[in-house]
Amino acid sequence: MTTLPDESFRLTVTTSGRELRIALTGDLDYDTADALMRTARERLAARPAPGALHLDCERLTFCDSMGLATLLMIHRVCAGTGTTFHLHDRPGFLEQLLRQTGTLDYLACPDHAADQDAEMHTRPPQQP
Repeated sequence: MTTLPDESFRLTVTTSGRELRIALTGDLDYDTADALMRTARERLAARPAPGALHLDCERLTFCDSMGLATLLMIHRVCAGTGTTFHLHDRPGFLEQLLRQTGTLDYLACPDHAADQDAEMHTRPPQQP
């Protein structure tokens, strides 16, 4: 297990066989997106590449446009390595961001069983 030292944003990386899971804690934004991208690239460069990358967003507290761009870049790297990409436990604000930007179907493809399971566990947007 690997954890970054910065308390405001933390990545917890675990592996099980060819499954890679990265749990995100805190804000995914301009200041922190590079840490996620670097970690994902390093892990996806392994040979053989992981069969699946699961991003656990349950403890994600914010995502700006740089965070979204990073998720899109990681999805592209996964496609290049043959790794399936899954976003789990998307908080309401992330779900809303993905819907508003038209990236929900791209990043959370509903035809994968794991993503369908993730859909069932997606928290609804919080009311102000």
